[in-house]
Amino acid sequence: MSDTDNPSRHRAVPSGRLSRLAGFGRLAGGVAGSVLGEGAKRLAAGERPRFEELVLTPGNARRLTERLAHLRGAAMKLGQMISMDAGDMLPAELSQILSTLRDQANFMPPAQLDKVLSSEWGKDWRKQFRRFEPRPIAAASIGQVHRALTREGELLAIKVQYPGVAQSIDSDVDNVATLLRVSGLLPKELDAAPLLKASKEQLHEEADYRREGEQMRLYRERLVDRPEFIVPRLHEGLTRDRILAMSFEEGIPIESLEHEPQVLRNEVFERLIRLVTRELFEFGVMQTDPNFANFRYHRASGKVVLLDFGATRAVDPAVGAAYRRLVEAGLRQDPIAVQQEALAAGFINEPVLERHPERIDRMIDIIVTEMSRDADFDFGDRSFVPLLRDEGIAIAQDRQSWHLPPAETLFVQRKVSGTALLGARLKAVVNVRAAVEDVLAETA
Repeated sequence: MSDTDNPSRHRAVPSGRLSRLAGFGRLAGGVAGSVLGEGAKRLAAGERPRFEELVLTPGNARRLTERLAHLRGAAMKLGQMISMDAGDMLPAELSQILSTLRDQANFMPPAQLDKVLSSEWGKDWRKQFRRFEPRPIAAASIGQVHRALTREGELLAIKVQYPGVAQSIDSDVDNVATLLRVSGLLPKELDAAPLLKASKEQLHEEADYRREGEQMRLYRERLVDRPEFIVPRLHEGLTRDRILAMSFEEGIPIESLEHEPQVLRNEVFERLIRLVTRELFEFGVMQTDPNFANFRYHRASGKVVLLDFGATRAVDPAVGAAYRRLVEAGLRQDPIAVQQEALAAGFINEPVLERHPERIDRMIDIIVTEMSRDADFDFGDRSFVPLLRDEGIAIAQDRQSWHLPPAETLFVQRKVSGTALLGARLKAVVNVRAAVEDVLAETA
């Protein structure tokens, strides 16, 4: 039985403000109860656990994923971001539990689905199709996707937005931030307001399906000279504010290539490295959501299918230029220049350099050494990750040096690091230096 065949995953989306607030309240109550119980147990055993250790337990991670999968919308989207951005910084068991948010969500029961479609297409919407499959082929944070065949014989993928998610974005982001602050994971010393503001803006853009359709159309134009990629074709006649209609493109999950021959994994992943580099240095526009579900592999043609353009955003020219200088310094294996450019780009700040110079030097040395070799880089070899994690955690424990890079930089870095995470999943072996240098030369 597939996930979408499972009746237990039919759960109505809480669309009202009070119902969504109640969902957060139940989550907070469950976490608080877990902290008290676990704390009492450890104290009785003679331990003195830190508060963060009581919060970051597998049980609480499971509560979080289950509740966010039920709420969907911005709440689940933020959970996905945490699972991808902090995956390497979390204990393996917690990271694995949170990663389920990337793979699936609950989906609307038929009555709720029909209500959404009727409000957008009219009560006789079925007359436009020979077949509309009521069981979704995919369910994500903001909407679910159905396959349909029009009267004219065109096979489409129809993305339907969950009711209420667009209206609840601001409150969902605020509620998740409150949970993180109460848990102590987001310290009061850190000014997260700019990032929360940028997150709300991006999520509102992702909920604008007409905007996403236009971004998808523009991406088809940008990649017209790259036949190794497939971008769905927009069906403007059926697209609405909460419905995005596009051509259905066959494909298997990109991560399933981990079972394919090494040469295929390497070739496919090198394409994605070059695409991300072109987005940054040529297009000036980047699809900033690296969720694995946004990539499929079309086995018959050997092409990569690109999906979900809601998170597409312009790259600030200053950010693109800063990345170029940073990458060029890394390729020159110039750690002093890397540090200077990382500081100028806002990745690190002066207090970090003043308080932890040796740790920063070690992290830069690891990154420069690993990524600048003119040889194949094994993304499956994660031996250097624990070294970076240990240094990063040590710095993070010093709250006086806490720092958030500019939001624009964070969105780009999320795509870069998420792409590397896919490379690790595929165990791809690619000469990163050669691929990046090619694009740098083409876009000089």
